[in-house]
Amino acid sequence: MGVFVVLPLVLPLTAWPMSRLAERRLHPRTATVLLTCVGAILAVCSTLCLALLGVVGTAQLPGNPLPDGWAAPEVRAAVPYDENVGFAAIGVLALVAAACGHTLWRHYRVRNGAWRALGDLPAEPAPAPTTATPATSATATKPPAPPAPPALTVLPDEVPYAYALPGRAGSGRVVVSDAMLAGLGAPERRALVAHERAHLTGRHHRYLLASRLTASANPFLRPLWTAVAFSAERWADEEAAREVGDRRVVATAVGKAALISGPSPAPGIAGFAAVGPVPRRIAALLGPVPSARLWPPTDGSLYAAALIAAAGTAASALSSLNAAVALFVVLKAATPL
Repeated sequence: MGVFVVLPLVLPLTAWPMSRLAERRLHPRTATVLLTCVGAILAVCSTLCLALLGVVGTAQLPGNPLPDGWAAPEVRAAVPYDENVGFAAIGVLALVAAACGHTLWRHYRVRNGAWRALGDLPAEPAPAPTTATPATSATATKPPAPPAPPALTVLPDEVPYAYALPGRAGSGRVVVSDAMLAGLGAPERRALVAHERAHLTGRHHRYLLASRLTASANPFLRPLWTAVAFSAERWADEEAAREVGDRRVVATAVGKAALISGPSPAPGIAGFAAVGPVPRRIAALLGPVPSARLWPPTDGSLYAAALIAAAGTAASALSSLNAAVALFVVLKAATPL
């Protein structure tokens, strides 16, 4: 084991340059998926190593539920042992479990509370996009109809807000107050609804929840959480611009919504102008369409940051795997049959 059991606790620092550059220079969809996956791997590795430290540090304490052979002097000589480190690791592991549990509880409490608040309020189904396709023959089979977009619910509220409410088993619902709609023109309303529907169809809430859990598991991963939140908003912006057909309209809608919007009644759920620096979103929308090209990066600094993050993630995974295998082999040999 040695130093390998400690490395995954600090290797998330290698992803910081990537988190800063990916949200600016990668396509938002790519940045969201990539940063979420990197953060999840680093969080799992650091949590695993905390558990290994806790087992190693407390194996010879009297009254523990571990086999007696794990406290043998031969085992102590084969693995790094420190009682204080073991107790500290168990304490930190308890804090990680409590933080992740609170994050999950808050997410589902807010989501379920929002659904209960909506109750039986009517929803306006959006018309599915229709595309004319010439019939080739009388017996030609019709292509399958695309799934219906998420429904829209307009609430009579004087506070301007708009957010995407994910569903329990469906596509969710877009919730907008009439005060928000009153502050926007017709094209901007369409951009707002398209943005929120992009959150739901892209399942952005899953990426946001996963990134919150990684930040709860290791505070060094908080920059990845904020980067994922911003990239998810940019992803929805780009989808809205593609549907509306005018990036400037979407930028205007984002700016107006940010100026008039109040606090979201569902904190933690993706909102139109609630997450991410709005000026940077507007500047990106007024610029060219981001390229979906992933590799090789056209920017040298992004290339270097990607290599550093990849090396740190690989080293974290290999270090935690090495520590887990080494501890398993030693303890298996010390455990009587």
